[in-house]
Amino acid sequence: MSVRTRFAPSPTGYLHIGGVRTALFNWLFARQHGGQFILRIDDTDTARNIDEALEPILEGLRWLGIDWDEGPGVGGPYAPYYQSQRSDRYAAAVEKLLASGHAYRDYATPAELDEERAAAQAAGKPFLYSRRFAAFDEATSARYASEGRAGVVRLKMPREGVLVIDDAVRGRVEFAWEREQDHVIQRADGSCLYHLATVVDDHDLAISHVIRAEEHLSNTPRQAFIAQSLGYPLPTFAHLPLVAEPGSRTKLSKRKLDKYLKNQDFKQIMEHGLKIAERIGLAPEADTFNPVIVDFYREVGYLPWAIDNYLALLGWSFDDKTEYFTRDDLIRCFTLDRINSSPASFDPKKLWSMQDTMMVALPVDEKLQLMLPFLVRAGLLTDHPPADAVETVRRVIEAAGDRLKVAGDILIYADFFLVDEPVMDEDAVAKRLAKAGTKPLLQTYAAAIEKLDAFDTASLEAALKQVVADAGLKVGDLVHAVRVAVSGKTVGPGLYDCLVILGREKSLARIHRALPLCADA
Repeated sequence: MSVRTRFAPSPTGYLHIGGVRTALFNWLFARQHGGQFILRIDDTDTARNIDEALEPILEGLRWLGIDWDEGPGVGGPYAPYYQSQRSDRYAAAVEKLLASGHAYRDYATPAELDEERAAAQAAGKPFLYSRRFAAFDEATSARYASEGRAGVVRLKMPREGVLVIDDAVRGRVEFAWEREQDHVIQRADGSCLYHLATVVDDHDLAISHVIRAEEHLSNTPRQAFIAQSLGYPLPTFAHLPLVAEPGSRTKLSKRKLDKYLKNQDFKQIMEHGLKIAERIGLAPEADTFNPVIVDFYREVGYLPWAIDNYLALLGWSFDDKTEYFTRDDLIRCFTLDRINSSPASFDPKKLWSMQDTMMVALPVDEKLQLMLPFLVRAGLLTDHPPADAVETVRRVIEAAGDRLKVAGDILIYADFFLVDEPVMDEDAVAKRLAKAGTKPLLQTYAAAIEKLDAFDTASLEAALKQVVADAGLKVGDLVHAVRVAVSGKTVGPGLYDCLVILGREKSLARIHRALPLCADA
């Protein structure tokens, strides 16, 4: 049997980290078995669909390297891949279910259903619809319609027995039919609901494995009933563990950002991202600039494979020690039987550590290609920057070393190299320049480096140490002041690297321009 998996997002919002994990597992399983990974858009909920939300979902998957064999922008033999374009198939399925007696038209009003529900609650019994307003023939339907009642189509669910599913993650799972409601599959306006549509689509698209989040486990009985009633073979189900909140077993939600920011690690990721967003003029909106949304990591400059590698470990493991995988290794190692059914807690600190490790290992040329677009977005470089500017950035990357945690960090470390005059941070000036005794130290150091035969790191460091030794001071009394004078800030590559990259002329000019900001004495 050919393996065919699918990821079926609804265009109702941006791509959630939990959704990415589901897509990744489907993609890995298909790739390992030489099968197909299908992207289907579940847009039956027209009231909630947002046209603008679909493209970020597609872009997010592309950025992560989760490519699809069939679907939007690719096509395929089972097109169309949008549920909104498959309504004729759903209508035909409804008619077949009605004809076989597995579904019926129902004309109960919401008030009448609420009355039955309240009566069951008062009696201490689970609510099970009495089918009082069911119409199993055309004459009854016509009579109810003449009374002004609007009819929906409900499944006629079994009232006894057990459904048994052999779940590839959870093993044997049993569902008592008596607990299942007569679920609505078609609204009064003729539109069909998700649970019918997804079963028809999975069959029509020849999906062999339905690998999805745990929250869909409770949907399985009604979907299995629909499939069996239509004569469809059931796919293999695999229900993945929840991607949970940090240190919790509760589902991670993009709507709980304020709560998560009380977690120090989560807060650190967010604050770091905000610094980068400020420099590229990105207005952080609550819906998109959120570490629960994949767009956040793309905007900040994480490595796509760091995200994939980390998410692969949320509920799955190869052994008790291997954490870092190449793409090919992960495809080779991934199997459904190694997925744990327990909730997998999202750990911002672990993700940050994985990103840091991978960024450090990345060759300078690859870092350069990742970081140049950030400098362009910030207006520090043009779309086609001159070779000398690119070389400056390369030297900054080499000098910054492992200080660059994400691609967007280049804005913090390289911005002052690419402007005529740096922006002076007021707090840095107050702390490092406007301090008694700083001005003569800077003047003495400027005079010393002006006379150096070689303008290199060793000579610059030796000159600074000599100046502070002559003044009976410590290296820190001058190093920080020089850094602020030439960069306007307190962070950056090593000071002597900064001076060499700027060159003698620019370094001296910036020190002299900073002198008026120093205390006179």
